[in-house]
Amino acid sequence: MRPIWSGAISFGLVTIPIKVVPATESHDISFRQIHTADGGRIRYRKVCELDGQEAGQAEITRGYETSTGTLIPVTDQDLDNLPLPTAKAIEIVSFVPAESIDPIQIGAPYYLAATEAVAAKPYELLRQALERSSRVAVAKFAMRDRERLGLLRAKEQVIVLHSMRWPDEIRSTSQVSVPETTVTEAEVDAAVRLAETLTGGDIGQLRDEYRAALEEVIAAKAAGARPAPVKEAPPASAEVVDLMAMLEKSVQDAKATRAEPGTVHQLPEGNKKAAAKKTSGAAAEKKRAAKKTAPKGKPRRSA
Repeated sequence: MRPIWSGAISFGLVTIPIKVVPATESHDISFRQIHTADGGRIRYRKVCELDGQEAGQAEITRGYETSTGTLIPVTDQDLDNLPLPTAKAIEIVSFVPAESIDPIQIGAPYYLAATEAVAAKPYELLRQALERSSRVAVAKFAMRDRERLGLLRAKEQVIVLHSMRWPDEIRSTSQVSVPETTVTEAEVDAAVRLAETLTGGDIGQLRDEYRAALEEVIAAKAAGARPAPVKEAPPASAEVVDLMAMLEKSVQDAKATRAEPGTVHQLPEGNKKAAAKKTSGAAAEKKRAAKKTAPKGKPRRSA
């Protein structure tokens, strides 16, 4: 794997030379823009506003636009010479329990690889310290034109770096409109039972079904065939449903899918009375039906 950044981990007075490589890979299907009329490729060209000439990548640098519209060039050398300890180092600032990190802050993962033989021992020392302490390290580092917050953790024999969002980048949940409603304890219990039924399973077996379906469509069109029609999903209904009944059915369906034996759950008090009333009514109806169909007694013989 090609490294995207090289530097060192600063662990107290210990320095560990490392290189950063992507920990994930994209399997997305890439599209090109084409002209609807003739199928020609649509391309984008970078043109200078002053001379109208197309510029190559080697002729382009970054610039900051001020409030007055002035463009101030910022070169790679300017960024490399920033007076920051994190310019070429991942500086560990603290160790914290993993559960104390809000997952909403965690971003893209990278693998850290030791670049020199001399880095092997301190690298392994840090990895085992992370693993044995059951903690993660919070660090600061500069990459891709900005200083970032990072998280270091042990994964098997490797140290993983996650980019993190700064606390002030996380929007408050108060900005989200949540409708007011109430749920009963029985409904919550049913939802918990459903969660327990769906607990487990190997997420490593999950696959991107959308991409697979898209590949089939592309293959069919490339072969001059028409893609198979897809059954449309029924439109969402605004009809009010019995939430409790839907939860209970979901539990039973999940158990059937997982080939687990069904279990009897205690009904809430209100449901017990309804069930008892229904049962007694059914019994009375059965008794009346039995009387109607029973054979009549033999007539008395006259003396």
